[in-house]
Amino acid sequence: MMDKKEARLEVARKEMVTHQLIGRGIHDQCILRAMATIPRHLFVPEHLHDAAYQDCPLPIGYGATISQPYIVAYMSELLSLSKNDRVFELGTGSGYQAAVLAFCAQEVVSIERIPELITIALENLAAIGTSNVRVLEGDATALAADHAPYDAAILTAASPALPEYLYPYMNDGGRIVVPVGDMYVQELFLITVVHGKGRTEGMGGVRFVPVIGRYGFPPK
Repeated sequence: MMDKKEARLEVARKEMVTHQLIGRGIHDQCILRAMATIPRHLFVPEHLHDAAYQDCPLPIGYGATISQPYIVAYMSELLSLSKNDRVFELGTGSGYQAAVLAFCAQEVVSIERIPELITIALENLAAIGTSNVRVLEGDATALAADHAPYDAAILTAASPALPEYLYPYMNDGGRIVVPVGDMYVQELFLITVVHGKGRTEGMGGVRFVPVIGRYGFPPK
């Protein structure tokens, strides 16, 4: 039997989907099912469980954040995923974005540079029974080739430039969603890779923590 806390959080999750996602134009049925099903509160620290379904990003430790639900849904929807797709993710964090992607794709290869977050993400993904996410440690901007090719790619941190280093590892017609800009303000881009070249479309202003790595920002 569901206890009072779980019942309260389930109501909050349904309201999140109804008001923050459907109410703001998210229509991809698989993404909506994923976010209605996956217990987002398990991907944030326990003291933040009651805030997990609010319309805001939350800290998950080690200088990282879990993006607000709408941004997770919007970026996922832009990828136009199918069940046969292989997805590359830069920045695993606590694993929530990977879980949403894995719900709608064949496999997710997610790379995280902070070992403690990898441990947390693996525990979270195991707790909800997600088995099609491969989490690796290292500089994601340098390791994308290791498990290529991909049908879709997502960067959950801000890139200083378009990630052209990913283009050779994308299948023809592959989609990349990435925030591009400086350390403080970025624009979200949808890139479609055709014959090794990227066609870009601006999707609006966003704000993310920076990518750290060979093709990202230097460590502080």
